[in-house]
Amino acid sequence: MNATANTTTVYVPAPDGTPLATDLCLPDTPGPHPAVVIRTPYDRTAHRAELHGWAAHGFAALAQDVRGRYGSPGAWHPYRDHEEGDGAATVAWVRGQAWSGGGQVVAAGASYAAHCALVTALGAPGDGRPDAVIAAVPALGLAETAREPAGPERLRARAGWWAAHGDRPDSAPDALDRALDDDPGLLEHLPVIRLADRLGRALPSWPGLWDDCRRGRIVLRGSAARLPLLAVGGTRDPFAEDTVALWRGWGGPARLLLGPWGHRLTADRPLIASDRINLGALYVRWARAALAGQLEPERRGAISLGGSGRWHRIADRPADTSEETPTRTATWAFGAPTGLRLLHGREFTTDPARPVRSDDLTVPAGGAPADRCLLLSPPLPRPLDLAGPATARIHAAADTPGADWAVRVTALDPAGRAEPLAFGIVRRTDPPGQAVEVTVPLGTLGRRLPAGTRLRTEIAGHHFPAHARNPHTGENPVTATRLAPSRRAVTARGSALHLTVVARRRYVEPGPEICR
Repeated sequence: MNATANTTTVYVPAPDGTPLATDLCLPDTPGPHPAVVIRTPYDRTAHRAELHGWAAHGFAALAQDVRGRYGSPGAWHPYRDHEEGDGAATVAWVRGQAWSGGGQVVAAGASYAAHCALVTALGAPGDGRPDAVIAAVPALGLAETAREPAGPERLRARAGWWAAHGDRPDSAPDALDRALDDDPGLLEHLPVIRLADRLGRALPSWPGLWDDCRRGRIVLRGSAARLPLLAVGGTRDPFAEDTVALWRGWGGPARLLLGPWGHRLTADRPLIASDRINLGALYVRWARAALAGQLEPERRGAISLGGSGRWHRIADRPADTSEETPTRTATWAFGAPTGLRLLHGREFTTDPARPVRSDDLTVPAGGAPADRCLLLSPPLPRPLDLAGPATARIHAAADTPGADWAVRVTALDPAGRAEPLAFGIVRRTDPPGQAVEVTVPLGTLGRRLPAGTRLRTEIAGHHFPAHARNPHTGENPVTATRLAPSRRAVTARGSALHLTVVARRRYVEPGPEICR
């Protein structure tokens, strides 16, 4: 046992005896204390300030390296079943300590650590199950992190994560960036499954990442849960829809906080003062209410209207017209005077050798052969608050049996500055040349758009390098070695962009809303 300042390092035995390195920080006051357990692959020592914050509020706080990472020996296999057993053993160990007195435990974590907290919370009843769970920007599983719900592979994010953390006991956060400096076309090489050959180190788990296509297991298990959940996400987080699905499907008291953040729970642009939230203080307040049984049983949530400093109740159901969460669906029909006007690309060719890029918001001015369908709305006559799901429904055809449909909506302010607003991508297998209706979910939006904003909408066949390119040959995009162009046609009739807007402004304070 080693001690550093007020933090003690102990080794908690896993079910098979593997010693899991755990930092423990106890309050200065006499026990027993409720406890917070964080299990992470990202180095437990990075959480020491967080542990001290919990301890200052009367909680025993623990951060543990998962097996195979940093101070914990063993093999590192992301998302394997051992996380549930190791988490349960840790919670049971906590309850056996004198400072706990068999007391209450909150499992908490962000990203992969949220997965660890959730599988522990959903494990078998007994001393190994916590009393409440905090899941921030949850990375729910292999399938959820590897692919979009409709199939396209999240290439850039997974390549970055696996290069940084896969098949090693520690992390190299900039590993992919260094590799791209040496080979800027790294992600263009085929097949995708051989990416590790070009990273300069062994990555044996990379091919297996793409084998698991079973989504929704944690959400399904959560429907039978009875313990309280606090789900925290960001409208700019790629896993935001998994966070919302977890909240909507949870069987116990569930709270959702959806802020103007990305996956790191930070904003892409400076926040105004009223947008800022002390998440640490909110977690403590919620944990106390949850452990005291003070949370109302129904689902409640708050979403930030980014850019306004306001928060709105988020509806448990889309387009909820109830008094508490009054929203409605606003529609911008393609080709309508007040909808989306076609600029060019009613017919276009999507070529995976020259894909529309995810990291470039500029659009072609026209004249050249179209690589996307481009539409633009008139300026908004008044400010518009968005608070809920967005969807594009398009009537279109492709001349290849396999086709991805990517829709990107960009907000153009009155000065013409572009800012991403919404994105979605789906994979379809339809008869070549046959016109079909394609529904593209665009995520949950929380935003205030000022008067004069125009909505620019792009429909394309690729979104690279964020997503792997559909080869249009019928081959699996992960193993394909050949690429072919695909000709597309979009029909305005019946096509539209649908956004959830606030019908009547009923603002809330996020802290009281989440903790009641």
